[in-house]
Parts: sequence; C-alpha cells; structure tokens
Amino acid sequence: MGRKKELGVDSMGIQKTMRFGDFLGDGIGQIPLNALSCLVGQLTYFYTEKVGLAAASVATMLIIAKILDAFTDLIMGKIMDSVHFKDGKARPWFKIMAIPVAAIMVLLFTVPAGAASGLQAGYVLLTNILCTAVVYTAVAIPYGAMMAMRTNSVEERGKMGIFRAVFGYAIGMIIAIGLIPITNALGGNQAAWIKVAVIMAAISAFSMIVLYRSSKENGSEEKKSVDELEEEKMSFAQEIGLLFKNKYWVLMLVANLFMNISYGLSSSGGAYYAKYILGNDNIVALLGAVGLIPTFLGFILVGPMTKKFGMAKTCLIGCVIGIVGCIARVFTPYSLVSCLVGGSMATFANIPIMCLMGAMVNNCVEYNDWKFGKRMIGMSNSASSFGSKIGSGIGGSLIGWILGACGFISGAAVAEQPAAVNGGIFAFSIYVPLFLLVVMAVIFSRYDLEKIYGKIMSELNERNKEGK
Repeated sequence: MGRKKELGVDSMGIQKTMRFGDFLGDGIGQIPLNALSCLVGQLTYFYTEKVGLAAASVATMLIIAKILDAFTDLIMGKIMDSVHFKDGKARPWFKIMAIPVAAIMVLLFTVPAGAASGLQAGYVLLTNILCTAVVYTAVAIPYGAMMAMRTNSVEERGKMGIFRAVFGYAIGMIIAIGLIPITNALGGNQAAWIKVAVIMAAISAFSMIVLYRSSKENGSEEKKSVDELEEEKMSFAQEIGLLFKNKYWVLMLVANLFMNISYGLSSSGGAYYAKYILGNDNIVALLGAVGLIPTFLGFILVGPMTKKFGMAKTCLIGCVIGIVGCIARVFTPYSLVSCLVGGSMATFANIPIMCLMGAMVNNCVEYNDWKFGKRMIGMSNSASSFGSKIGSGIGGSLIGWILGACGFISGAAVAEQPAAVNGGIFAFSIYVPLFLLVVMAVIFSRYDLEKIYGKIMSELNERNKEGK
C-alpha cells in the first residue's frame, strides 16, 4: 500500500493535520445537533396546532428551557476543560451521548394526549430542559471544541465549518421541506410526528457513533500539561473575565446571539407564514425546495469567497445580500414570488455564517493563549454558545409572544384569526430578521483577527520553543 501524501502547511505556514475522510467524519457529527435544533424549532407549531397549547404559554416554557440551557453551557465548558478521559476530553462525550440524543428526540413529541393542560405544560417544560440544557449541551460543547483541538490551521477549521454546515443544512432542509408534508401524509396527528421522530432518532444515534470513531484530538497542545492544570484552578469568574477582555470573542458572542435569534425565527416561523399569509401550510415544502438553490450555491461559493476575502468579509457580504432580500419583502409581503426570491437571498446570507462562525470562535482560542497565556477551549466554546442558546430561545419564543400579543387563537381556522395576526407574522418573518442582519453586518465589519492570526501563531510557537 502506497505511502500517504504529506499534508504540508497552509497559506499561513501552519501544519495541516486533516484529510478528506477526517473532514467527512467530523461533518457527520453535525447531523444530530441540527436534527435536534430543527425539531425543537418546530415545537411551537406542534404544540399549538397538534397538542392545542396556548402560544404564549408555549413561548414562556421554551424560553425558560433556553435560559437554563445557556447556563448549563458554562457548566459543561468547565467540566470539559477539567475532566479527562483516557481517549480525550471532548471525543468520549460523543459515545456517551448517542443513546440520550435518540431518546430525547422521541420524548419531545410524546406529550400526554388528553391530559390536563397543567400536566402537558409540565411535560413540555421538563422534556425541553432535558433536550436543550442537558443532552444538546453535552454534545455541542465538545463538538465545538474539537475544531480547536483537531487542528490549528485556519484553512482547515474553515473547511471543517463548511463540511459541518453541509451535513447540518442537509438534515435541516430535509426536516424543513419534509416534516409538515410527511406528517400530514401519515395522518397529521401527534402519532405521525412521533413516527418521524423515531426515524430521526435512529439516524442521529448512528451519526454520533461515526463521529466518535472518526474524531481525533491532535491539535497543538505543547503546553498541555502545565496550562490545563492552571486552567482547572481558575474559577468561572476568572475565566469569564478573561474572555470578556478578548474583543474578538465578544464580537462572536453577540454575533451568535443575533444569528440564533434569526435562526429561531426562520425555523419556527415558516409554517405560520405559509399557512396564514400564503394560504397553505404545505407551501412550506416549496419554500424549502426553492431554498436549496441558494443553499447549494452558497456551499459552492463560500470556500472560494473565504480564500479571497477572508472569513469575516465573506460573512459581511452574505449579510448585505440578505438585507437586500428582506427589504424587497417589506414592500411585497403577500407575494409568493417575493417570498421565494427574497427568502432565497436571506438563505444565501446564512450559509457563510453557518459555515464559518465555529471557526471564527475557535480562532479566539489562540488569541486567548497569545494575549493571556490561557487557551480555555471548553469555556471559549461554551460561553459563546451561551449567547447562541439565549438567541435561539428568544427567536423561538418571540414568535409565541408576538402571536399571543396579536390575539392568535390556537387551532382556529385561518379566517377566524384576528387581522392583527398577519402583522405579527410579518414582524417575525421580515422586519426583525432585517434588523438582525444589519447588526451582524456591523459586527463582521469589525472582526479583523485573521489579519494578525499568522503573527499570533508564529509568536506562540516561539514561546513554546523557549518554554521547552
């Protein structure tokens, strides 16, 4: 058998460590995470339309779960930095959580039918806390940290982000396009949703095992024995204090917050827009199908764009395109064509951010090391994820709150809904996403870490040599 070709170094002179199979195995790990987040994104619709719970009540329970989820991110980050298994400190969690991931996917939809509303509400709150604050967190934090532990190359981290986004978006689009039509075809009732959840659970558990088998922790750990012991001694307050002194990490914290508010709105709001504005909730499949075009285009272009413009400018360009699409929809909100075209532009805007955000967060790990002498891999990812969890919680709950404020009647026919409901749907589908894109554009315009990353790595290598 021939000898494998040497990987060489990237454009910044940093040693590469990954081959195609490594990127593929790592990317598959995004499937269970996006399957969970997309199914959670559909829960407001499921709870109001299939179970009959009040929209405002659902929104409140979901935001409570998300707030608790955000704080458990910080706990998980500290655990990951402090606890060491024989086969790594991030990788083992993928095997440990395979069965819990599958179980919680099914439990989300097994709300006791016909039970008292208080019992149903308690079940919804408990299962959402277990899903987001425990299971999702125990997978997402180690998975995010693997990007920094697997390689120090910005180019390879960018490719990891692209592979993760491709797999994540694929499963997300399958759910977005197929969930409503498939469940309707299976009867449109709660049992139909449970059947689909079982299938997704099996796929997700298998993906977790593939991720575990393909993962490696072989990033730069020259100061591992000393730094890890020092980081274990640091308190939450000390680590958070250092992170907030890292301006790039703060920018990513805010970007994650706003990106996930937008994601929460889009993943939960499409069915309402299709049903109440466009007249048929099955149209959500058409919207998703057309959305595949900018998605594939985005995945094709994000690599070359990143190589030419860098990560931050690529995300900025995406935001500008999304802003134009939202503005077009402001003036033609009832037009299916406008919804398809403007929505496609917003979809394209999300692709670079989806691909590159994780890499941009993990680049902050090296800045931490360079600036403060502490990498804080787990805490960097978990504390940044704190913002994303709060954001997705706000996004998903904002829909329920807006609908509640507009007088939305759960389970009522379209003609029976108050006229104000349309305005509320426009708000969470068009106006709020437009504002979020503008804010994110400003954030990405201020992220210039890539310009000094080569210098940072060179100086860190020199320090490590001197410390030997």
